[in-house]
Amino acid sequence: MLYSSVGEYAALSEACRRGALSAISDLNADPDGALTIEVVARDPGGNLDLYEPHCTEILRDREIRHVVGCVTSSSRKEVIPALEKAGGTLWYACPYEGFETSDRVIYTHACPNQHLLPLLHWVFSRFGRRGYLVGSNYIWGWEMNRVAREAIGRDNGVVTGERNLPLGDVDVARLIAEIRATKPDFVLNNLIGNSSYAFLAAMRELRESDPDFADGHCPVLSCNLTECELPALGELAEGLISAGPFFAGGRSESMAGARMLDSSLEAAAHRAVMALADLEIAGPRAALPRHGIDPETHHMMQPVLIARVEGGRFRVMHSEAAVEADPYLARRERWPGAMRPTLKLVT
Repeated sequence: MLYSSVGEYAALSEACRRGALSAISDLNADPDGALTIEVVARDPGGNLDLYEPHCTEILRDREIRHVVGCVTSSSRKEVIPALEKAGGTLWYACPYEGFETSDRVIYTHACPNQHLLPLLHWVFSRFGRRGYLVGSNYIWGWEMNRVAREAIGRDNGVVTGERNLPLGDVDVARLIAEIRATKPDFVLNNLIGNSSYAFLAAMRELRESDPDFADGHCPVLSCNLTECELPALGELAEGLISAGPFFAGGRSESMAGARMLDSSLEAAAHRAVMALADLEIAGPRAALPRHGIDPETHHMMQPVLIARVEGGRFRVMHSEAAVEADPYLARRERWPGAMRPTLKLVT
């Protein structure tokens, strides 16, 4: 396991860790189980530079081939060379921005055609097509805002503004001033950690001072804010609309027999461990399709749920059956007006 216990992502890391450990506990407690799992853990301490060395150290033990870990795309990309060199596999349990496949990674959370595009389509028909985009200045914010910008344009919408903040920056006054001035129909929030918390606090003040933003107008949307951050946000999260494959209070068929889980991050990490155990027992030919893992892209099928925070909890307002991942957005989407962007080659 490779998760940080401190830093901007500590709450997310802890949720993933809980999900993985709950699955390990279930497997090890099964008297009829075909294997037991022993955990070897490393903590990069929120330091991006330590992920690759820790991953390399873990995989030096020739009995270890699976790593459950990483929260950010930056950390995931850091460890892929180590995985390739040692023949290891990373089980990645967080939502991400797509446009990646690796023979060394299994993606057990959602990508844009499983979270962002259905969320935008749902919002377009209820609130409008004028959106303001905010994000943290790294891979997630850049790519999510790029995909959203193209999706809004292809559905004849308008991006009223776009801003990226440095990681950890809490100076959101300029963002709020532009949102007040442009009056978008919705705001897509791709900020993370303290930046996101400061922004949501400022949006609450805006709603209290400006009637144009009160009474449910201009909702804030998210594809990465889950239950594990609601205790830190409190009332600041009220009204936020999020998309994901799982919200607390439900479980997928792949989790039958497991204890109840508290967020989509826990659920995705739980699915990761159950699938890797099945892979060890039954082999890839049987295990991959059983867990909805595409053998070509290594992404899992995911249900689409859209939920709003009400009374400190997410209430699911819309759901769809499991959707096959399309990480490069290369296939026709099921949602009218959804985008099919030109593939971008990076050298």
